[in-house]
Amino acid sequence: MAEPIITFQHVYKRYDDTVALGDIDFELEQGKFYTLLGPSGCGKTTILRILAGFTEASEGKVTFKGQQINRVPANQRQINTVFQDYALFPHLNVFDNVAFGLTLKRTPKKDIKRRVLEALKSVRLAGYEDREISELSGGQQQRVAIARAIVNEPQVLLLDEPLSALDAKLRTAMQVELRQLQRRLGITFLFVTHDQGEALAMSDEIFVMSDGKILQQGSPVDIYDEPINHFVADFIGESNIVKGRMVADYQVQFVGKQFECSDAGIPAHEPIEVVLRPEDLVLTDVAKGKLTVVVDTQVFRGNLYEILSHDADGNQWLIHAVHKAKVGQEVGIYFEPEDIHVMRFGESEEEFDARLEQYEGDD
Repeated sequence: MAEPIITFQHVYKRYDDTVALGDIDFELEQGKFYTLLGPSGCGKTTILRILAGFTEASEGKVTFKGQQINRVPANQRQINTVFQDYALFPHLNVFDNVAFGLTLKRTPKKDIKRRVLEALKSVRLAGYEDREISELSGGQQQRVAIARAIVNEPQVLLLDEPLSALDAKLRTAMQVELRQLQRRLGITFLFVTHDQGEALAMSDEIFVMSDGKILQQGSPVDIYDEPINHFVADFIGESNIVKGRMVADYQVQFVGKQFECSDAGIPAHEPIEVVLRPEDLVLTDVAKGKLTVVVDTQVFRGNLYEILSHDADGNQWLIHAVHKAKVGQEVGIYFEPEDIHVMRFGESEEEFDARLEQYEGDD
């Protein structure tokens, strides 16, 4: 792997007796799209502020291209930030908003014009130079904010929930635009959001956070398919989570039955939690099902039916089905061994990765 462009090494942030960040360690590679994902107050914006130079870490080392930057002022870092409210100047037109930072640096006017027009073109706002900010849509204002950031030619762009104020349709469109822009520019994006769908759609890698700590890091597919604990499984998408026990390698017991699974390396009889995603559960006849449930409610979502059901032990099961069921009906649920994901209580990410690597190697 090439030398990382950003590293956090054992970074802490404390406010009196409150620990906002605890022992944060990660590396960011050049040219990737990273996302900090977690609920409000989990510390993701604090990481952004430390990296931007707006907040100082209480402990630990932050490096940029191998050089420590803990004490480097914000305006001397090759890092720019797009804020949640965009922070555009309403009394300036689009050109002057984008040019603002270059003007402060006393950049020659000829260079300012060239760079501003290039930045506007890159965010598909060529020809909007003379528009007033009040004349722009929410999506266009967001692109002006991004143009103002990239015109300074940063090597890292930080985005603090920049899509949160947009309506659902525009938000989805801007997710695609942001991802395409990042690929065109080839710079490192670090994006903050509490929306798991947004993170899954846009990221090369996701850091899932809770209570000032990074719980799991990985690709969207890895984190969705192999969540490390209950919080990650519950926060990333919708899940059915039930308690169980390992019987042996590739054998697990839950809801009073034994099933073949794809997990190994966990001692026999150890208590575990089992995750089954609702889209992996297939409605079938009772005789063909691995579990029998009773349908409680059913909601049509356009592309699927969202069915809530319960089994004889009172466990609730959420099913995403393409066919309609009948409320009160007893039905079977079928799933494959690889649809079962087993989580150990208290397993660290390092232990999880080592176990996964060992048994994948055996295959």
